[in-house]
Amino acid sequence: MKRNIIILNGSPRRNGNPSALCDTFTEGAAGAGHSVTRFNLQGMNIHGCLGCMKGGKDAASPCVQKDDMALIYPAYREADIVVLASPMYYWGFTSQLKAAFDRLFAVAELDDRYRNPHKDCVLLMAAEGDSPDNGKPVLDYYHALLARLGWHDLGTVLAGGVFQTGDILKNGGHPALRQARELGASLS
Repeated sequence: MKRNIIILNGSPRRNGNPSALCDTFTEGAAGAGHSVTRFNLQGMNIHGCLGCMKGGKDAASPCVQKDDMALIYPAYREADIVVLASPMYYWGFTSQLKAAFDRLFAVAELDDRYRNPHKDCVLLMAAEGDSPDNGKPVLDYYHALLARLGWHDLGTVLAGGVFQTGDILKNGGHPALRQARELGASLS
């Protein structure tokens, strides 16, 4: 079954390590016949959520702020799978990813009970630290977020020990690149 996938890449580096994870994930998913739409958030004009509770009045343009989220909303509504990609910043997502994700609340405001659309989700993350417990805080947040949204986790790929741009590609490539490709290819 063909799935519609949206990637929200929160890396502030144009060719950062999470971008390589997105590339290999996309290769696997597209090779399996899925449709993938990717948004590199750093290059987009996306403002933080105002918490105004005035969204959800127009399905075509659910937020009162008019910026590049207008490009993301249609793809998000059509997506079966949302991929969150980010380097780990202080054991969490980047502000670029957090800002875009917070703004998705305007879509929930379309529902009179503020229900989010049900999605499957994937996390792709690169991090400087590579100790076994380094990813725990962000993974705990990710799983709590999905539980609150009622979303289903399809898998996580955490590439530890990569800090400088391109580290993930050195020495024949980090094992997480293969994991990301395989995860993309395994989606059904």
